[in-house]
Amino acid sequence: MTIASELKGEYGVALLHDPLLNKGTSFTEAERDMLGLRGLLPPKVTTMEQQSARVINNVRRQPTDLDKYSYLISLQERNATLFYRIVVDHLFELMPIIYTPTVGLACQKYALIFRRPQGLFISYRDKGRIAQALRNWPNDDVRMIVVTDGERILGLGDLGACGMGIPVGKLSLYTACAGVAPSQCLPVMLDVGTNNKALREDPLYIGVGEERLRGPAYDEFVHEFVEAVQEVFPKACIQFEDFGNTNAFRLLHKYRDKVCTFNDDIQGTAGVTLAGLIASLRLTGGTLADKKFLFLGAGEAGVGIADLIVRALMAEGVSEAVARQQCWLVDSQGLVVKSRTDLAEHKIPYAHDHAPVPDLLAAVEALKPTALVGVSGQPQTFTEPIVKAMGRINERPVILALSNPTSKAECTAEQAYTWTDGRAIFASGSPFPPFELNGKTHVSGQGNNSYVFPGVGLGVIASSARHVTEEMFFVAAKTLASLVTEDDLKTGCLYPDLQRIREVSSHIAAAVVENAIETGLAGIPRPRDLLAHVRRHMWEPKYKDYV
Repeated sequence: MTIASELKGEYGVALLHDPLLNKGTSFTEAERDMLGLRGLLPPKVTTMEQQSARVINNVRRQPTDLDKYSYLISLQERNATLFYRIVVDHLFELMPIIYTPTVGLACQKYALIFRRPQGLFISYRDKGRIAQALRNWPNDDVRMIVVTDGERILGLGDLGACGMGIPVGKLSLYTACAGVAPSQCLPVMLDVGTNNKALREDPLYIGVGEERLRGPAYDEFVHEFVEAVQEVFPKACIQFEDFGNTNAFRLLHKYRDKVCTFNDDIQGTAGVTLAGLIASLRLTGGTLADKKFLFLGAGEAGVGIADLIVRALMAEGVSEAVARQQCWLVDSQGLVVKSRTDLAEHKIPYAHDHAPVPDLLAAVEALKPTALVGVSGQPQTFTEPIVKAMGRINERPVILALSNPTSKAECTAEQAYTWTDGRAIFASGSPFPPFELNGKTHVSGQGNNSYVFPGVGLGVIASSARHVTEEMFFVAAKTLASLVTEDDLKTGCLYPDLQRIREVSSHIAAAVVENAIETGLAGIPRPRDLLAHVRRHMWEPKYKDYV
């Protein structure tokens, strides 16, 4: 590849405005002469290490997490390579800033902090021209698209076009956690309006200020988008993100066998949760087949996790009917049982024969579950009586408070440990600090999807898989659980150290590639060394030499 093609013909000021090519003050003297940069930069040539030290110092000086988010996003817009270098080197510190929990607040304030588009905003007014809009994206080798319609942003509800922060943040994690090249990532907001009245009436709102499109018109719009992606970016995988429950299940079922796609809220959440449950067996003893699982929340995440647990149980030789009987759901109306007439279609497979139970505490007492999983988006719903009941029923109760952001967590790590005298095995969707009780430090794991979806996506890219299957998330969960060390478990942590995330992602990707090859879905022959093959696809945040 020639220098000109590498730089896409950009020189001078245009080069400094391209975040994928810009090196800022790290352009060498020779590069400054050759690329028309003389005089456009301060005279001192600095190394990436020097730039990084300055940036992380500036990040830490910001007064609030939202200010840190804005500072980092501004850097990403100017110099993507330096941004990812900083994030990779300080992942534990910065992931809560660029994603949960801070990204939730950033979405709520998105109209105020918006600077420049980092993805494509496609509204239903663009119907008939969606392929044209996709072609306006400057990079043509897109492999991973994260798309939302903004209806169910984390646990915050309908944020309309302000939900764009989620696809941007997810794709940042694809690159930071799994090495998917930023040039291969495309965030998309499908703006179909919003039912958030406050946003519609806000003169600063950046989206379509009308009520949400529904029915056949909505389906036609989404279908045109999916078809346009196949035309413009035929190698791309589409990740549906933060759609409302009804649309999320419908769209996944409609397209999963037709194009390369998955829904992270349903399948990625399931993968990371199953991994935590498998890892917890090393602390509780027994097998998955011995356990009973109770979910607070019967939407995308709850049903998705239950479905993957059923698959895992069937792999242990349990029949599908018996496996489903081990998964119970509680929604806003109480326990999901067969006698109820108000159940949405996705809940019906988990509607079991049982007398009506009005609330979670009564369900815990009646069912005596070994694991309690919160995916409700409702904060402080794992109350002291509920957690204490779990501790009375189980020597080592498994309590997973997975709702995001932190303000929506069903309980805190401190509460879970305190109410069970330190016996709880706890994980949460957003991070909690270590907690000391009775002389022992408990380190709760972060059951965040970032442990799973980046590795799965990398594996799909590295295998040129035609589809993303449930089995891929099953092998991802098993791989993730196998990477939890004894040192992790000694502190009660169900997940590997976050600083190992790129290693974790490479192993998950290798397992996905192997699965794609074995199931005939891969577009490549089997490599001699799967892990080496995957690592060759991993982009490293290092500056290129243009001379």
